[in-house]
Amino acid sequence: MVKKTGARAGNRQRRSSLPIPGTTDFQNTKKQTTKTTSKKPAPAKKEAPQQDEAPTPSPEDEATTHHQQFTLEIFKTTFSDVLSSSTFKTTLQSVKQALFDRDFARAFSTEEYLRVYAARYSPTRAVCYTSVLTSVQDHLNSIATPTASSDQDGPTPTPPMPVPAPVQVLKHLSIGGGAAETVAFGSFLRLSLSSSSSPALRGEITLLDSAAWGPVVSSLTSTLTSPPTSCSDSEGSGSEPFIPASLFTSTFSQTDAFTLDGSTLPSLLGASPLLVSLMFTLNELLTSGGIGKTTRFLLDLTSSVPVGSLLLVVDSPGSYSETTLGKEAKRYPMQWLLDRIMLGTQKDPVGGRRWKKLESEDSVWCRLSERLEYPIRLENMRYQLHLYKAEDASSTTSEEK
Repeated sequence: MVKKTGARAGNRQRRSSLPIPGTTDFQNTKKQTTKTTSKKPAPAKKEAPQQDEAPTPSPEDEATTHHQQFTLEIFKTTFSDVLSSSTFKTTLQSVKQALFDRDFARAFSTEEYLRVYAARYSPTRAVCYTSVLTSVQDHLNSIATPTASSDQDGPTPTPPMPVPAPVQVLKHLSIGGGAAETVAFGSFLRLSLSSSSSPALRGEITLLDSAAWGPVVSSLTSTLTSPPTSCSDSEGSGSEPFIPASLFTSTFSQTDAFTLDGSTLPSLLGASPLLVSLMFTLNELLTSGGIGKTTRFLLDLTSSVPVGSLLLVVDSPGSYSETTLGKEAKRYPMQWLLDRIMLGTQKDPVGGRRWKKLESEDSVWCRLSERLEYPIRLENMRYQLHLYKAEDASSTTSEEK
């Protein structure tokens, strides 16, 4: 889960995993003045090679980097006191040690630890989770529920964020979610406002985790939906918030996922299709609860989720889970276990539902621009992605006819 702070230069930190852009220097060769006795004609003078220049970013790249920078500003603003604290490094080291020991209960045991973790590790994940949501936006648009613009609460946003009508509602249940998922969802909604190919979305996210992320989620939501404290924090002009409060709400529930079952999940999921996500959470469930408890949880989720809902799983590539059969311990790839459980419902539906796989990526790199600025070094991130859709098992698809 974890991923030294370098020297600051305008808050910009470079990552050693990426080449530093710039020019390639060529060694100058001195002109030879010694005469030669050779009768061969002197070779034609070669032109000095041109220096390589850093490519000019395309408008799309500029827009992406611009948006990512303001996503990072949400963390810089929310955790400015944490990042400047004299105890930050000491506390961070304690959190890192707990994560290294895979003692997640200790790593997330206090609000101080949670805020330090969020300031250090969540910014990169938030930026990358935004790109994940954007990559499956067509699927997300398909489950958004139309609603009249008059249903919106709060003031109507003004330029530079005009909100088309009608606005559609996208509900999101983030199991194991916290700081990164909150900001990523708000960031994704912000992008939908400026997309001509996407409906304007009002997002409602419910985050569920055994750690007490509530105060952190509340602080980040306030920063996301409040006018910036300075012009440099605003992505647009004037004093517009990153995302209007009328288009983004968050709710946090401190709950252990393994306590959820067929009697409690329906009220949590609701009756309309929604996005259910497990962002770097499934492998933790497999590690802490084992294959049996995790399988039972996923099947209870299957029997309770509204038809048409999406399940998005993002985790470390190459993750394995170990289980003991008799006296022998065996390790299984997380992706194989996930497909075995979810796609097994095609043959044996659960609660009248089955899952269809829509997208799958074994390994994807999220590489951050060198131009992004943050008080702490940012790392690139690699992940695997799997997207499933819940179907009515009693219906016959065109593929089955």
